[in-house]
Amino acid sequence: AQTQTKLGSAAVLQSFLFSDSVSSGFVGRTVMEPKLYRLPPEVRGMTSLDKDAFTQTITVPALQVPTGVLNKVVKSLKKSTLQCPGVHRVVPGSEESSSFRLVLLDPQRVSSASSFSEAEAEALRSFGVSDELRQYDLKLTYDNLKTEEVLEAVLPQGQDVTSAFSRVGHIAHMNLRDHQLPYKNLIGQVIMDKNPGVTCVVNKTNMIDSTYRNFKMEVLAGEENMVAKVKENGVTYEFDFSRVYWNPRLSTEHQRVVQLVKRGDVVFDVFAGVGPFAIPAARLGAKVLANDLNPESYRWLQHNCKLNKVESKVQTFNLDGRDFIRGPLRRELPALLKGESAVHVVMNLPALALEFLDAFRGLLQPEPTCDQNLPTVHCYGFSKHDDPEADVVQRASRSLGFPLENKCSVHFVRNVAPNKDMMCVRFAVPKDVLYCSESSEEPAPKKPKCEDAPDLT
Repeated sequence: AQTQTKLGSAAVLQSFLFSDSVSSGFVGRTVMEPKLYRLPPEVRGMTSLDKDAFTQTITVPALQVPTGVLNKVVKSLKKSTLQCPGVHRVVPGSEESSSFRLVLLDPQRVSSASSFSEAEAEALRSFGVSDELRQYDLKLTYDNLKTEEVLEAVLPQGQDVTSAFSRVGHIAHMNLRDHQLPYKNLIGQVIMDKNPGVTCVVNKTNMIDSTYRNFKMEVLAGEENMVAKVKENGVTYEFDFSRVYWNPRLSTEHQRVVQLVKRGDVVFDVFAGVGPFAIPAARLGAKVLANDLNPESYRWLQHNCKLNKVESKVQTFNLDGRDFIRGPLRRELPALLKGESAVHVVMNLPALALEFLDAFRGLLQPEPTCDQNLPTVHCYGFSKHDDPEADVVQRASRSLGFPLENKCSVHFVRNVAPNKDMMCVRFAVPKDVLYCSESSEEPAPKKPKCEDAPDLT
């Protein structure tokens, strides 16, 4: 899966193709004018894509080169040859001579023989190639334009062309702004045309549901096939993108946490989704218990475990996160605390995960011995605070009923939106929380009852 930021506002397009006026040609001229293509004014405001409206014929400079030295000349002139999507820089010469080819030149760089650098001019002389510029009529179409160039021409002037999109298998996922919605189908078609492998373009129509972490979407262009197949960090996943949560921008974060897991470790994935933490950890040799409340995520989690041949290493559950902590995790934990294998608890539900930390209060009884293999929690949260690190630590402490300041580490994951960051707080669950007399099943007090907390720095 790739994350692609293809588009953006372009007040001035730098390509040689664009100009405020159209040249009348080069016949009889020794100095040639650049920027010969002008986007047709009639495409402004277009809501249904008409590709033929973008077609124009322009004239570019060219050199006539004997075929025997063609490759050497092209290599010597690589800074001056024409660079345009879908356009060959070497084309046939005149019909009566098959021993020559025309090398098309960039009109921004070459307007006369004196435009060649000293090294280029010397190369032409050594190969016996005349520096006389010829003219070549070049037909440019919609296929030769970049995505932002098409949308810059179509959308109202002065507005953002479009937002970024995420690539999820064959699906391009967009978050269009209100002023772009009248052009949504055209935008979808252009995105699909200009990105090989994209056969479906969708637009998110509401916010992510915090319960099942999916959102409603509409198809802008292409097929309505929402079952995507992606590969992340060497692992293959399949899922219905319209019914589960998947974010390709979290690939690095998945890898970061999984690299902390060693063979023989035990991983409890409280909000597992379709398995981006659970399956790579199992492939490394860890024992994994993975849970998700969304029935669709649970189904695809099981499917992906089989797809990656780790079904024997992953136990799957379809429970509420708090029920998973106070059920399967609580049953397994006493024996694990006495062992040597590290225990990791991953809680990747940034909208709510910090609130679930109270499930660890009073999780176990009776009082432990001094030496304990305490589980390490990796808990995610969003923050709009000026100091997001302090904010997530404070909220985690409040939920645990235990001060985590100077007893945890915080990792910045990514900026989700202006003034909204995704953070990961990592800490060992204190014994005074696990064995606290207060249970999260009771109303939480204003002040924690757990006292004399050990220093877990």
